[in-house]
Amino acid sequence: MTKQQLVENIKRKQSFLCVGLDTDIKKIPAHLLVKEDPLFAFNKAIIDATADYTVAYKPNLAFYESLGNKGLLAFEKTVAYLKEAYPDQFVIADAKRGDIGNTSELYARSFFDFMNVDAVTVAPYMGEDSVKPFLLYPESWVILLALTSNKGSHDFQLTESIDGERLFEKVLRKSQEWATEEQMMYVVGATQGKMFLDIRKIVPNHFLLVPGVGAQGGSLKEVAQFGMNDECGLLVNSSRAIIYAGKDADFAQAARREAYVVQQEMAGYLVEKGIILSKI
Repeated sequence: MTKQQLVENIKRKQSFLCVGLDTDIKKIPAHLLVKEDPLFAFNKAIIDATADYTVAYKPNLAFYESLGNKGLLAFEKTVAYLKEAYPDQFVIADAKRGDIGNTSELYARSFFDFMNVDAVTVAPYMGEDSVKPFLLYPESWVILLALTSNKGSHDFQLTESIDGERLFEKVLRKSQEWATEEQMMYVVGATQGKMFLDIRKIVPNHFLLVPGVGAQGGSLKEVAQFGMNDECGLLVNSSRAIIYAGKDADFAQAARREAYVVQQEMAGYLVEKGIILSKI
């Protein structure tokens, strides 16, 4: 999916919502556990219920890898279902891979050739040769970790060099030598507030993947206020607040209601920015 296609989807759906499929076998409704593939059954129901209000889905690999082969099969089936039933959705593998060149080449091959996702999250701290293999796929995206929402982000990401440049700022500047805004995005946590202003000074036109809205307490209003650019430039992720909005047989309907509330708020911000003319 190209950047322009993603922008058009955002305008058409009046949404920049990404639903995180952090599907925990211990948290899904009990009645699904008798299914042959409980994780996929849960994901399919969530996707069918929320696809009208989203432009992206982000399955987190840890939730699938923790179950071994069965979990990985559920991940693969989820991606395949999205590609077949909802081809307009941007599919992100939240894997946070980062290793030396030949290992990265195989990671890239697994995600882009075999699993057929649109994007993968990548840790940049081993440098250019750990990221470049993912960029050999011109129709796919790399989403670099830049400034995350956890407390530990202060340990390294906010440390300053002698000239006052913070480490996350160096990542943003240096990585622009590797790829353009047509192939690279950045992860910026929703709890960073006004830090989005500093980020937009460095990467004004790149898309930002923003986790941390919902259960983690990030403010969608602040993210839109400080992080949105003229094309929107945001994919805001919500995981637990949507997929676990209900715990019983009506869990999918509860997720749909929650996704709709978020989408309507997003539509309002898109109108305020002049990206769309009015809410549907």
